[in-house]
Amino acid sequence: QVQLVESGGGLVQPGGSLRLSCAASGSIFRITAMGWYRQEPGKQRELVARITSGGSTKYADSVKGRFTISRDNAKNTVYLQMDSLKPEGTAVYYCNVDVITTLTRDLNVWGQGTLVTVSS
Repeated sequence: QVQLVESGGGLVQPGGSLRLSCAASGSIFRITAMGWYRQEPGKQRELVARITSGGSTKYADSVKGRFTISRDNAKNTVYLQMDSLKPEGTAVYYCNVDVITTLTRDLNVWGQGTLVTVSS
């Protein structure tokens, strides 16, 4: 099995910054893509940012230029640096990874979510 542990959420004022972290552990052979999604109450979960094993990134248009996704392959960890946060960024943020396990199974794994609240 593979587990994800997220951290870094909290309350921040508009214009402020937060850094989310997500560490993967378990029966991991290799992690391919890693990403962050978010979900507001009553809305569908949406992609925020994603990064491949080669470092290619993709961002939602709403966060381009303000958020930066990165990964530390040695630590099986993905980060989301969020700057210039806006109130509409308030949501539960979920980590998501594509993993090849030591038993050569392909898994898509979700974290438990971390709440980000942008408010004055």
